[in-house]
Amino acid sequence: MSLTEITARMDAALSAAGRSADSAALIAVSKVQPDSRVEAVLQEGHRIFGENRVQEAAGKWPAFREKYDGIELHLIGPLQTNKVRQAFELFQVIHSVDRPKLAKTIARIAEEEGHCPELFIQINTGEEDQKAGVSPKDADDFIAECRALDLPIKGLMCIPPAEEEPSLHFALLAKIAKRNDLAGLSMGMSGDFESAIAQGATHIRVGSAIFGERDYG
Repeated sequence: MSLTEITARMDAALSAAGRSADSAALIAVSKVQPDSRVEAVLQEGHRIFGENRVQEAAGKWPAFREKYDGIELHLIGPLQTNKVRQAFELFQVIHSVDRPKLAKTIARIAEEEGHCPELFIQINTGEEDQKAGVSPKDADDFIAECRALDLPIKGLMCIPPAEEEPSLHFALLAKIAKRNDLAGLSMGMSGDFESAIAQGATHIRVGSAIFGERDYG
């Protein structure tokens, strides 16, 4: 597949849902991808990218930013509290706010730095032990806690369990967002983003379908 094909599928899904073409952003997930593949996508004009780890992003994106204007970088993987300040330097959006300690650290550093990336709260919609994220039953309280810290919460993010119907999880995320008056929904990946768009996704995260299979060797 390619960036062009994914974009065409996105446009078709948005049209089918009666939504405008600019109502969802495509995050090209470039984690563990060689620089040559990332640069090829940059050369096609795409500017919104996602990384899973602060350290990997630090080794990749400063050089690309010197060559290409307008790059918007999203952290979609877990964030350790000791990496928050570095994340502020690299990322415009953080999708993985998932616990009070992290929220408080972000608030403190935002005050010191005088700015803060846009934030999404990660909801563990499947309540899976191995996954990060706030339990759906605790979501309202945690959203309120983050707002009390004056954090710029733009929306919610989820990663549905692999073996379950994703649209059920997308619908749950949308329901939590709506009752908390949050517009952003970061949900949907290569295999299910059309379903996510039908449920209102504003940010979809697609990696290997754009770049090719990842080489973890």
